[in-house]
Amino acid sequence: MSTQIPPPPKRVRLTPSANTRDPLAPAPTIVAQFKNAADGSLLGPPLSLPADTTREGLELLVNNLRGTSADPLPFSFHLNLPAAPLKEGETAPEEVPRIAIHNSVHQDLLLKHSSLVSTEDVFIIECEPEAVFRVREITRCSSSLDGHASPILCASFSPTGKLLATGSGDNTCRLWNLDTETPQTTLAGHTGWLLCVEWDGMERTVATGSMDNTVRLWDPKTGKAIGEPLRGHQKWITSLAWEPVHLNAESPRLASSSKDGTVRVWNAKLRKLEFSLGSHTASVNVVRWGGENVIYTASSDRTVKLWDGKDGKLIRTLSEHAHWVNTMALNTDFILRTGPYDQKGKIPTTDAEAQSLALARYKAFTAINPELLITGSDDHTLFLWPPLGAENPKKPLARLTGHQKQVNHVAFSPDGRWIASAGFDNSVKLWEGRTGKFVASLRGHVAAVYRVSWSSDSRMLVSASKDSTLKLWDLKTHKIRVDLPGHTDEVYCVDFVADKIASGGRDKKVKIWRH
Repeated sequence: MSTQIPPPPKRVRLTPSANTRDPLAPAPTIVAQFKNAADGSLLGPPLSLPADTTREGLELLVNNLRGTSADPLPFSFHLNLPAAPLKEGETAPEEVPRIAIHNSVHQDLLLKHSSLVSTEDVFIIECEPEAVFRVREITRCSSSLDGHASPILCASFSPTGKLLATGSGDNTCRLWNLDTETPQTTLAGHTGWLLCVEWDGMERTVATGSMDNTVRLWDPKTGKAIGEPLRGHQKWITSLAWEPVHLNAESPRLASSSKDGTVRVWNAKLRKLEFSLGSHTASVNVVRWGGENVIYTASSDRTVKLWDGKDGKLIRTLSEHAHWVNTMALNTDFILRTGPYDQKGKIPTTDAEAQSLALARYKAFTAINPELLITGSDDHTLFLWPPLGAENPKKPLARLTGHQKQVNHVAFSPDGRWIASAGFDNSVKLWEGRTGKFVASLRGHVAAVYRVSWSSDSRMLVSASKDSTLKLWDLKTHKIRVDLPGHTDEVYCVDFVADKIASGGRDKKVKIWRH
């Protein structure tokens, strides 16, 4: 056997290359132009500033440029990197690399991407306002509440966040007081599992849908049923949606979707059927009532349909998915769900006041972001759909690919900037809310992820999984911020309100998590 000649030693580079920067060297001066990410307008002239100006310093500058220095807003900043020089035969990438500034331009950009940028460039720094309040980090389980005799299948906070409703396989819905973290009432009457529970926008009624093919309405104060159950569906109820407060505060209508392929719209006050939407050919899995008075339905016939909320006429059918459509979300979901109740805690005294408050919140949100729809399917993809008045409304804005298995749940952040999707591939994926561009994969769960929920300030995300844990994610590092073990079996549902998380699952316990 011939002797192998050892490979030549790698020469140690003694002189630093021109592209590397010494982290201990003084930071250079850069020219920065601030730009509003929402509408693309420039904020003031280009400014010369030290590259190591901190994020707080950048916030101070932007608030001065906007004239809001007396009442400053928190901002997030990012830069779009110039594309790397292309070699022969290479094609330009579709997406521009985007760098978030968490510390300073020097630390996050110049030291890490020195080959792509030069201090001679004008840096276009895009800024977006963040929530003016901050939700405290969830760190512990404060209550583990027994009561249900079967697995908990759905959970929903009331619009004010004072009550929690949970539906279970024991045919009951239970209301829990979140101030004292104790049981309040049990809503008994259904003869089948409770699959969905939904609060109306004024917190006066709870609607529940069951395997017994009926919808029931309940008074949360007394715990008694309001009239007889709403009958008509031939199979079990899959989803419920109330008419938004800014459209109808006094007597909102209720839409219920069913496995029988129909959606029924009920007058909740008179408990009568107004109209039925019946052109789906398979189970309708999700129904949403949008802020423009449009009812969105997603079905196992692979289509999504949009209906007029006034008379139930079909507006259009979106048919890009190749398999069942399981989940659907609007970027206005949080605004529609909380209606007139914002972080200031003002309680409206009349229906008219509530309607005007809710309308003002909705208009303030849609002035920056038009109402967008996202759908997730068993074909492992999601589609982001354009707003109602778009030129080509049947053509999706983006096809979001990356999940390796079925998409289970999708949710927009309350400010509409991010989308989180959960799948059977054990991952949660983060996407940009306006363009659908992929941001990051949040990995840590060791089994299918069932649900995701956002904090009201859009800075935290919680996910519930088959692996019996909840995980709170850090959206700056895209890693686990806090691991919340405690359930002894699969966690089916999770909801996030103020600084509390509620979860329920196969172990029949409702757990409240808090700061």
